[in-house]
Amino acid sequence: MLAYVKGTLEIKTKGYIVVETGGIGYKIFMPESTIEKLGAIGEQIKIFTFMRVREDDVSLYGFITNEELRMFELLLSVSGIGAKGALTILSNITPSQFALAVIANDVGCLKKLPGIGPKTAQRTILELKDKLKKEQEIAVSTEEEENSFQEAILEDEKVSEAVSALQVLGYSRKEIAGALEKMDMKSLSVEDIIRKGLGNLAKGV
Repeated sequence: MLAYVKGTLEIKTKGYIVVETGGIGYKIFMPESTIEKLGAIGEQIKIFTFMRVREDDVSLYGFITNEELRMFELLLSVSGIGAKGALTILSNITPSQFALAVIANDVGCLKKLPGIGPKTAQRTILELKDKLKKEQEIAVSTEEEENSFQEAILEDEKVSEAVSALQVLGYSRKEIAGALEKMDMKSLSVEDIIRKGLGNLAKGV
């Protein structure tokens, strides 16, 4: 399994790129919005990858952040959403906006995305929240939460919502606590907390 590909950007076109490393060109399917963020042909890039192996096809999907990769994997776990659909969704919503929509039961936000109707939006929210609930139950039984962080969650609805959204993207409460504990969140919106939290998590803060 390839965790990432690091090399020279050789082709950049609609739906995919080609990255050359070690004399091999890797065709990597990516969200359109992500492709637009990449640099010019000939630049060195690092792409986080997901390899999908099927009987009749082996495909490589790429992302510039771990959050995009986590969201792609989450979308594939939802009944009725395939790889192409997941890429289209990623092209139209950020991981932080998506996680917040799931936590807030915002069917209206999700059903506006290409390829997602009302039924799929409802199913996405139900399946991902059910998965989150199970993961939280496991975490509570295996980890001791820090008292100060627990108190902050209980007292501040914004923080609680942001924590749940970050958990949707696959982070543990322990990781989230480390990313948020030194952040001044009073003047921040829930989405700002999520975005800044993701930035800290990416840096390993």
